[in-house]
Amino acid sequence: MRTYDFSPLWRSTVGFDRLFDLINNEIPNVQDTFPPYDIVRTGEESYRITLALAGFTPEQVTVTAQQNRLTVAGAKGDNNHQDYIYQSIAARAFERHFSLADHVEVERATFENGLLHIDLVRKVPEAMKPRRIEISVGHVAGMDAKALETKESKTRAVRAA
Repeated sequence: MRTYDFSPLWRSTVGFDRLFDLINNEIPNVQDTFPPYDIVRTGEESYRITLALAGFTPEQVTVTAQQNRLTVAGAKGDNNHQDYIYQSIAARAFERHFSLADHVEVERATFENGLLHIDLVRKVPEAMKPRRIEISVGHVAGMDAKALETKESKTRAVRAA
């Protein structure tokens, strides 16, 4: 198993420990390629995951979003005992996981023509968005001008004595 040394990046980043752990923990867990899927950016803050689920019905598929993880699972019932001469359409059960970034939520899921579409949107709370901080001139943080003058006059009196 390969792990990466991110210590040079830790010197200039704050709060990315989860990202580095995710990279080290998820890389070895390579999933198989069934079912095939696409991830498309549909807007500045929106995405769509499309899974090709030929032969599955919406009742046989579950989509679960929990914290920063999206799980899509499917299982076909064994009620179709047919004598196949050749079977190429996959009918096996599957479970696929997607890691979601912070504040990414599932907006909706639709199933049409054998394709499952999962629409995602990033909703950053107002408190998390960047805001401009005003810089005041001539004031020490937490002190007004009168308190600053009093402090300076006391410092001068101590030096004079």
